[in-house]
Amino acid sequence: MKRAKRIDQVPEYLFVQISRKIAEKRARGIEVISFGIGDPDLPTPQPILDELRAASEDAVTHRYPESEGLPEFREAVAGWYAGRFGVDLDPEKEVLSLIGAKEGIGHAPLGALDPGDTALIPDPGYPVYSVGTLFAGAEGYRLPLTEGNRWLPDLDAIPEDVARRASLLWINYPNNPTGATAELDFFENAADFALKHDAAVMHDACYTEVAFDGYCPPSFLEASGAKDVGIEFHSLSKTYNMTGWRLGMAVGNADMIEALRVVKSNLDSGVPQAVQRMGISALKLSADVIAERNAVYQGRIDRVVEALKSIGLSVERPRASLYVWARVPEGYTSAEFSERLLDERDVLVSSGSGYGEHGEGYVRLSITVSDEDVDRAVDRISSWKVPDPAGARQ
Repeated sequence: MKRAKRIDQVPEYLFVQISRKIAEKRARGIEVISFGIGDPDLPTPQPILDELRAASEDAVTHRYPESEGLPEFREAVAGWYAGRFGVDLDPEKEVLSLIGAKEGIGHAPLGALDPGDTALIPDPGYPVYSVGTLFAGAEGYRLPLTEGNRWLPDLDAIPEDVARRASLLWINYPNNPTGATAELDFFENAADFALKHDAAVMHDACYTEVAFDGYCPPSFLEASGAKDVGIEFHSLSKTYNMTGWRLGMAVGNADMIEALRVVKSNLDSGVPQAVQRMGISALKLSADVIAERNAVYQGRIDRVVEALKSIGLSVERPRASLYVWARVPEGYTSAEFSERLLDERDVLVSSGSGYGEHGEGYVRLSITVSDEDVDRAVDRISSWKVPDPAGARQ
């Protein structure tokens, strides 16, 4: 049976590989501690669950939702953006509900790119940016993110012929996988670049509410002219520990929001109304809920960073995101180091090369595991004498 050629161009999704490695170990009775996937282990706050129970008993929520989302949910998103970022949004035209941000990020290129168009994609970066571009029949041009440039793309270094034909620029801060952050001046530059080259900006902002030491990440939409050129994807998954409920939003430029709405209305039937009502409840919660959760994450990050440094890895403590991004010892590739750590200490980390060519030489650790597992993993890592890299190739 024939299948579409585009499928053969898609690499196996990174986290499928991670899950397979864990399953193979556990099938042999080995306990693996996984820092692989950024899936919050802490529970969804109780008031949100209470709203789900109440909403599920309302017969209205048993029927198809609107593709664009409940008016009340879109109003709640607009109110949250005004309070959190000082950004004014029209809930009718500039806010769209998503079945999780990943869904919106994957579908958005279908409304923004024609076959043969070019999208500028950060490398290393979240794999869905490139896969969504591929499914739209467009071409991806990789923008190197490097330690020397604080993991920000150098927009001035993009060749002029590439910049001229670019239709879309993907950005993501706080960043997955590097944990890097961007300030408003970078977002201003991105908006200026898009305006100059008649390109759109799509900003993945899913980690703005996972931040430490009083740091408050900005929104791309705070930049002057941002709404003229771009949209932002956000999610309740990381903010309120709701990954399993699948609820996010796209906000910003009305024309781009409408294009995504058209795509979604033809491919899905929207977010269940009871889940949207959970979202409304979540967006009304005190910021203390987030601060308390972030304090837990910060403690985990501190312990993991110390353990990695103790075995000779170069790592900078992140100001935001769920991730620790560490340079592997000299002589190892990302895959060799992560495989050795799994084989010898039963600790799984993500190979940086899985996020793109420029992720080579690094590994990513997600701190969404229990405090008990963090402590056990830290013990395993700290007591490990990293083998001679030559041995990794034998």
